[in-house]
Amino acid sequence: MTAGIDTPDRRGRTGLDRDGLDLTGNPRVIVRDVTLLSCHWYVLRTVTFDYRHADGHWSSEQRESYDRGNGATVLLYDRDRATVLLTRQFRYPAYANGHPDGMLLETAAGLLEEDGPETAIRREAAEETGHTIGDVEHVFDVYMSPGSVTERLHFYAAPYSSATRDAAGGGIAEEGEDIEVLELPFTRALELIRSGDIADAKTIMLLQWAALEGPFAPNRRLGN
Repeated sequence: MTAGIDTPDRRGRTGLDRDGLDLTGNPRVIVRDVTLLSCHWYVLRTVTFDYRHADGHWSSEQRESYDRGNGATVLLYDRDRATVLLTRQFRYPAYANGHPDGMLLETAAGLLEEDGPETAIRREAAEETGHTIGDVEHVFDVYMSPGSVTERLHFYAAPYSSATRDAAGGGIAEEGEDIEVLELPFTRALELIRSGDIADAKTIMLLQWAALEGPFAPNRRLGN
């Protein structure tokens, strides 16, 4: 008996070796086998599939896929004061791959768990920054690392002010979170992208969207 296959794993899941076997959306892909490698918390699989190339010939391929669920992220901004609210926390994978101290500046974000994207991002904004946000603007949905990770990230933006803050933020200590909240001038945040001090992809994408199309775009600053 194997946890995650025949018996529940630590999160109560079974049948994790069957995910993907029923995919039929692409006639050039036939999934032949799914092998569960790990389900300690998230799920790592090896998938074997047949693939028909553009010239018509078929080949057998193998890929590993890492399933951590889908997530959501939000850029909190104050248009009148031209500021944004970011977080800073330790990220071990970045630390292990060359980041000087692993402390990354980021937009608030988290996994959906059992919630819809808007519900999840309101939860994460409150937990991480202490702000209870009102209306949110959907920006786009993105596969962040489609070569190996299944996650689709839902991007949002929302205004904040002193009136929306009703808690300290900082994350959930019981879950090991230790999050610092930073308010930055928007122009300073853009400078930190150029200097490499902001090196998180979702954060860069939302800041650049804010400059090109969002709350700090020239046409929106003029009131359009």
